[in-house]
Amino acid sequence: MAIERLLEIMKALRDPERGCPWDREQTWATIAPHTIEEAYELADAIERVDAGHVRDELGDLLFQVVFQARIAEEQGLFDFDAVAAAISDKLERRHPHVFGTAIVRSAAEQTAAWEEHKAAERRAAGGPVGALDGVALGLPALTRAAKLGRRAAGVRFDWSRPADVLGKIEEECAELEGALAAGHHAAVEEELGDLLFSVAQLARHVGADPEAALRRANAKFERRFRHMETLLAEQGRSVGEAGPDELEALWARAKQESG
Repeated sequence: MAIERLLEIMKALRDPERGCPWDREQTWATIAPHTIEEAYELADAIERVDAGHVRDELGDLLFQVVFQARIAEEQGLFDFDAVAAAISDKLERRHPHVFGTAIVRSAAEQTAAWEEHKAAERRAAGGPVGALDGVALGLPALTRAAKLGRRAAGVRFDWSRPADVLGKIEEECAELEGALAAGHHAAVEEELGDLLFSVAQLARHVGADPEAALRRANAKFERRFRHMETLLAEQGRSVGEAGPDELEALWARAKQESG
């Protein structure tokens, strides 16, 4: 099987005598940043609806799992089979409506049940049981903000509708404006954080992923800016040589022509 071949390749790469020097030196900690990077590259391929790259990036991410599991196996902690068994057990345990007799009528009900299963597991393990416990600190800030808001909503601490969140955003904008007028850098940064947190909650309320929305906005800005650069390059000029009014007109043209 392909997975067995991949496991053997990983074993060979980590071989103390004949393996790759770089692979032999790696630890959980040194590999972790690569794992995060591969996850983002997968998200980018999915965003571009590029099936070939999605397949490749899934492979790169799978390799990260195999790599981390191999390091653990060498230390006598666990192996890849244990990783696969653990996630299989968890999925069956958290889907009693599929693998048991429970009844779930909607995705919303399943989401609530999933969170309750997780909380019950934390309680059984003697871990923290607060509504916000278990939200990983390593998540991207916007994603974590949305998840914190979702957890709070699970105990009915939330706005009723998106319009209410917009009102909060307007309130935060006013407070940010006040901090800017006062010239207090620390206050500006704090109010900016509050504004971003509120925007993440609006994304949650309208069913949008704030990270995905921002990635698309980044791509749109980059596409339009590069188009503007191209228009100026055709005249033998750069963006830095154009005045504000001309740049505004070029930006409007770039929006129309590049989408």
